Amino acid sequence: MTAAQITKEPVRREAPQNPLHERYASAEMARIFSSRNRYATWRKMWVTLAESQQELGLTITDAQIADLKRVEGEIDFDRVADLERQTRHDVVAHLRHFAELAGDAGGILHLGATSAFITDNTDVLLTREALELVRQRLASVIRNLADFADRTKAIPALAYTHFQPAQLTTVGKRACLWLQDFLEDLRETGHRLDNLRCRGAKGTTGTQASFLTLFDGDGDKVRRLDRAVARKLGLDAFPVTGQTYPRKQDTQVLQALSGVAESCHKMGTDLRLLQGVGELSEPFDRDQVGSSAMAYKRNPIRAERLCGLSRRVLTDALNGPLNAAVQWLERSLDDSSNRRLVIPESFLGADAVLGLAAHLAAGLHVREVAIAARVERELPFMATETLLMEATKRGGDRQDLHERLRRYSLAAQAAVETGGENPLIDSVLADEAFRLERAEVKTWLDPHAFTGRSTSQVDELLSEVVEPALAGVEVAPVTAPRI
Repeated sequence: MTAAQITKEPVRREAPQNPLHERYASAEMARIFSSRNRYATWRKMWVTLAESQQELGLTITDAQIADLKRVEGEIDFDRVADLERQTRHDVVAHLRHFAELAGDAGGILHLGATSAFITDNTDVLLTREALELVRQRLASVIRNLADFADRTKAIPALAYTHFQPAQLTTVGKRACLWLQDFLEDLRETGHRLDNLRCRGAKGTTGTQASFLTLFDGDGDKVRRLDRAVARKLGLDAFPVTGQTYPRKQDTQVLQALSGVAESCHKMGTDLRLLQGVGELSEPFDRDQVGSSAMAYKRNPIRAERLCGLSRRVLTDALNGPLNAAVQWLERSLDDSSNRRLVIPESFLGADAVLGLAAHLAAGLHVREVAIAARVERELPFMATETLLMEATKRGGDRQDLHERLRRYSLAAQAAVETGGENPLIDSVLADEAFRLERAEVKTWLDPHAFTGRSTSQVDELLSEVVEPALAGVEVAPVTAPRI
C-alpha cells in the first residue's frame, strides 16, 4: 500500500478509554484542555496578531477584522482533519480552514508568524487558566484541612517515628503537617502564575526578521508589536526566544504540579496507615462495596487512588527537564508530541488528586475511642521519665530506679505485644522503692500533659499563616469523586 493510499483511508475515531477524563479529573479542567478550547484559542491568537498589526499601521481594514471575528468560533473538525491529512501540519490545517471561512480577510492571517506563535502562546494561556484552577483547588484542600485541624487540635494521639509509637501529638497537629505542605504548594502556584510569560511575536527563529520586513525596517514598531500582543494576552513576553519560548518554563510549571502530587501522596499514605491502625477513616458511602469477595472490608480506596494518581503526576514531571535539555539550538520538534501528552495530563492528574484531597479532608472520621485506647496503652512508657524524677526527689537511688524501670518496661512491652494490658504502672506502684501513690500517678498520666504546644501550634498556624494565605484566593467547591 502506498502512502497516497494510506492518506485516503477514512479515519475511524472510536474514542479510546481515558480514565483521567472519564473517571478522575473535573469537567472544568477537562474543558480547559479540550480540543475546542485549544483551537478556539488558536483563532483568538490569529485575531490578536491581526488587530495588533493593524494598530501599528499595517494595511488591515476594520472590515477584515470584523470578518475574522464573525467566523472565529466556527470550527469544522472534519474539514480540519481533511486538510491535515493533506498537509501533515495541524497549524496549517486550522489556518487554511479559518481562511476559507473568513473570505478575503483570510489573506491577512498569520502575517510574519510561525506556528509557534500560535501554539506556544496558546499553551501559556491554557497553562495560566489551569494553574488558576489548581490554585482554587489547593485553597479548598487548605480550607478543609484547616477546619479539620481546628476541630481536632486538642485530641491527644500517638505520634510515630519509623511507624513506631513515639511521643504524643494531637490529631489536629498532625493534620497541620499536611496543611503546611499544601500551603507551600499554594505559594509556589501563585509564584508560577505571577511569573508566567508568553512567547509574544518573535518570528521564525526568534529574530523578528519577518516582522521587521512587514514594518519596512522599523524596529520600534516590531518591538511594540511584541509588547502589544503580550499585553492583549495579559502577560509579559520573554525578552528573547528561539522558535519557542524557553522550555524551562514548562519544567517550572510541572515541578509545581509535582509538588502538589508530593503533598497529596504524603497525606494519602498517612491516611492509609492511620486507617490501618484504626485511628482515622475516610468517607464510606452507605452502599459502597469494599471488596467483591470480602463483604466486611472498608478499604481506603480514595486515599489509595490519591497515591496512585499522584505517582503519575510525579513521574510526568520528569519530562519537563528532559524536553528543555534536548532543545537543539533554536529548537527541535521532539518535544512537541511529548508536551501534547504531558502538560494536559499533568494538570488533569493534579486536578484529580486535589479534588480527592479536598473531599477526604472534608469527610475524615476520627475514631476517638480507638485513638484513646492506643494512647492509654503506650502512655505509661512515655511517663517513665516523670516517674523516675519524682521517685528520685523522694529519696530513691536514680540508678537503681532506672534499672527497675528498664526491667518493668521490657516485661510490659512483652505483655502489650501479645495483646495484653500494659502492666507497667501497676508494677511501679507495687515496688516500694518508688514511694509513689496511685492517685498522684494518675494525675501525671493525663495525655494532654504530653502533647506539648500542639494545640497552640495549630491555633498559630491557622491564624498567622492559613488565613493570610487564603486572603483573596477563590476556594473551589468540594465535590465527591465521580467514581
